[in-house]
Amino acid sequence: MTGLRPNEGKSLTIEVNGVEYARLPVRTHVIAAEDDLLDVVSKYVRPHLKQDDLVFISERVVAITQGRAFPIEDIRPSAMAKFLSKFVTRSPYGIGIGSPWTMELAIREAGYLRILLATMAAACTRPLGIRGVFYKICGKDVAAIDGPCSYTLPPYNEYAVLGPAEPDKVARGLRDELGREVVIIDANDLGVSVLGKSTDSLSDELCEEVFRDNPLGQSSEQTPLCIVRKGTGARALGC
Repeated sequence: MTGLRPNEGKSLTIEVNGVEYARLPVRTHVIAAEDDLLDVVSKYVRPHLKQDDLVFISERVVAITQGRAFPIEDIRPSAMAKFLSKFVTRSPYGIGIGSPWTMELAIREAGYLRILLATMAAACTRPLGIRGVFYKICGKDVAAIDGPCSYTLPPYNEYAVLGPAEPDKVARGLRDELGREVVIIDANDLGVSVLGKSTDSLSDELCEEVFRDNPLGQSSEQTPLCIVRKGTGARALGC
């Protein structure tokens, strides 16, 4: 696995339910809307694959290649988006819909009524210590929306990005070409969510546990692809 090294501060291996998994980050060029996702994955991942490997893909690059990333200068937030974004709890690990631009995308994705219902439900439950109600109502598509952050790799530090469209279908298409199961994942330093996968035989819980420490990083690592290999020690790393 020459050239596949852990990102800074991350580990190549993790233990889940007594089983060790190697997570091998794959560095790519800066992916743009003009790139074909299958070509990208084939070019960078296929040479390293072994039997029974899994391929994990950052949801952001799937969305980018689908044309679902937008320069914030091209987004015109509505008055509602500007108002609601003020009440979103911001995190140092990602802006989410806590900006007028990303809130506008959320409204377009989920609709005004659903966003308002989710906002009212969150306002009622937050004082009770119940978190995450907004995203439970709006769904994973809204939760996956990402906004401009200073630490994001340019030019996407000035972009707002929707979640990927039809992620299960995308994962199955990649699986058919690669001959390996594929998982599309939304991971940051706050949490992990599986957005799409090529087979139901892989549980969301397992995939999320394997990625619970966000091995692909959150900044300029430029490693949106990851090979996950079940095994122990050097055998897992292919040495």
